[in-house]
Formats: sequence, structure tokens, C-alpha cells
Amino acid sequence: MTEDGILNRIDELIAEEHALRARAAGTGLSAVDRDRLTALEQRLDQCWDLLRRRRARTEFAEDPDETEVRSVAQVEGYRQ
Repeated sequence: MTEDGILNRIDELIAEEHALRARAAGTGLSAVDRDRLTALEQRLDQCWDLLRRRRARTEFAEDPDETEVRSVAQVEGYRQ
């Protein structure tokens, strides 16, 4: 995926996240919506991680296309 593709995907995920949060204002989220929100947040973290690592590879004259998406467990593990 190209940098533009990643940024477009991030925009799509953010739009869906905002729509979910707006729909939940005042009434809260259903279990299905909470699960979807969690999945969106995790996917966003993966996209941001991929984008950051691709940019780092470019900065150091390495091929950004060799960068692969890390698992949710690996990306979310940064917080621990």
C-alpha cells in the first residue's frame, strides 16, 4: 500500500469512528458498536504504525514497500 493509500484508509477509518461516536452521543454504544469502535481504533493504530515505519525507511534510503503491517498485538503492545 502506498503512503497515499494508507492516508486514505486512515481518513476512512476516522470518518467511521466519528460517525459511531456521534451516533452514540447521549445514548451510549451497543455491544456491536463498541466492538466495531475497538476494531477501528486497532486498525487506525496499525495504519499509523505502518505509515510511520514506511516514512522512516524512506528517510534512511530503504525501500518502504518492504514494510509489512504489524499485528494488532504487536502494535498495541507498545503501550505496555
